[in-house]
Amino acid sequence: MSDGDEEPEQTGEESAEATELDVDTLESRLDDAAEALEAAETESDLDTVEEQLDAIDSDLEAADLPESEDGEEDEEDAESPTEAIESRLSELRDDLEAQRGPYASDVVESIESVQATIEDTRWTDQGVGELTETVSGFLENAGDTLDTEFGTAEQNTEALRTELGAVKDAVESADLDADEDADTIAALVEATDELEAGVESSQSWDDLSVREKLRAQGFYEPIEGSKAKDYPPEWSALKGWAKRDNPEMVLLALEKLGDSQQMERLCLDALKRMGNEDALDTLTERAARRDIPAIEAIGAIGSADGVDAILDYTESDSNPKLQKSAIHSLGQIGSEETTQAVADQLEAENEGVRSQAARSLGLIGDTRAVDPLTDMLDDTDEADSVRASAAWALVQIGTETALEAAAEHADDRSFIVQEEAQKAATALETGEAAAA
Repeated sequence: MSDGDEEPEQTGEESAEATELDVDTLESRLDDAAEALEAAETESDLDTVEEQLDAIDSDLEAADLPESEDGEEDEEDAESPTEAIESRLSELRDDLEAQRGPYASDVVESIESVQATIEDTRWTDQGVGELTETVSGFLENAGDTLDTEFGTAEQNTEALRTELGAVKDAVESADLDADEDADTIAALVEATDELEAGVESSQSWDDLSVREKLRAQGFYEPIEGSKAKDYPPEWSALKGWAKRDNPEMVLLALEKLGDSQQMERLCLDALKRMGNEDALDTLTERAARRDIPAIEAIGAIGSADGVDAILDYTESDSNPKLQKSAIHSLGQIGSEETTQAVADQLEAENEGVRSQAARSLGLIGDTRAVDPLTDMLDDTDEADSVRASAAWALVQIGTETALEAAAEHADDRSFIVQEEAQKAATALETGEAAAA
C-alpha cells in the first residue's frame, strides 16, 4: 500500500524507452539543442535550451549505450559513445552560459571589486590622481546611462569608494531586466570595464622600484643637494640617519635593501651603534631566526625587554659563535635575572664561551658570581685567557671580596692575569672597592 509520497513505478514500456535510447537519437537531440541555442534571443529562450540539455543529461544517465562504436573495439584510446555525448553536452552548457547576460548583478560585482581594490591597495600620490580621473569618467558614463547625476570624484580613496557605492546602489535600485534593459546593462558593463582598466593602470606603491619607494619616504633627505661621499648613495643616507639617531629610517633601509648583504650589515651595524630601543621589535624578530648581528644589536640597546629573545641561545653548544654573541649581549644588558644562565656557561666545553661567560658576569656585576669566578681564576688547569677573563670580571664587580680574590694573583704565571690582579690591588689600596 502506498502512503501517497512514493514515486510511481515505471511501466515496462517506459523503462524500455529510457534504457533503449541509442547514440543516434541522443546525437540528434543534441543537434536540436545546438540549433535552438544559436537561435536563442532572450533569457527565456536560453532557459528552454537548458531544459533540453538537462533532459538529455538525465536520459544519457539512464541509457545503456555500448562501450565503443562499431569497429573501434581494438583502439586503446578510443572515446566511448557515452564520453563523446557527455563531452558535447558539456561544450553546449559552456556555450549556453557564455550566451547568457550580461546582468545588472555583473555590473554590481565589478563595482564592488573595484571598491575592494581601491581599499586594499597602497597608492602613490600619482596613483590617487589617476584613480580620481578614472572614477570621474565612470561617474559621468554611469550617470548618462542611468539618467542620474552622481557626485564629483574627490582626490581621496575613501571618497572615491563612496561615490562608486552610490552608482552600485543606483544599479541595484533600477531593477534592470536582462532582456528588456539589455542595452542599458551593456552600456554599464562597458563603463565598468573601462573603470577596471583605469584602476589597474593607476600607479600603486608596488609599481615603484626600491629607490623610488625610499625617495618617496624621504630616505635620501640627509644627502639631498650634496654629492654622496660613499657608494652606494644609500650608505651615505644611512649614516646621516644614524647620526640623527633615527632608527625608523634605518629600519626602512633594512626592510627595502636587506636583500643586499652589504646593506643589511651596514643597517645592523648602524642599529648596534645607535642602541635605540625603538628598533627592538624588529631586532627581536630577526633574533628568532638566529641572526647574530641582530642579537649583538639587542645587547647594545641594553634593554631588559630584549632578554627573552636571546636567553635560550646561551645553551647553543653546537654553535659557539651564536652562544658567545648571546652571552655577550646578556652581559651588556646587565640583568641580574640572567646571572645563573650565564654562570652555567663557565663550564662550557668551548674555551671562548667560558671566557665570554666570565666577562659577561663582570658586566652584570652580580656579587653571586664572585665565588664561581674565583674558582675559575684559581684553577691552574684552566686556560690563561679564561682565567684572565675571570680576573677582569672580579675587578668589574669591584667589591672588596672580589678585588682581594683577583689581587692574590699578582705573581701569577700569566702576564695577562697579573695585569688584572694589579688593577685589583690598586683599587684596594685607593679604597675604590664597591659596597658588597
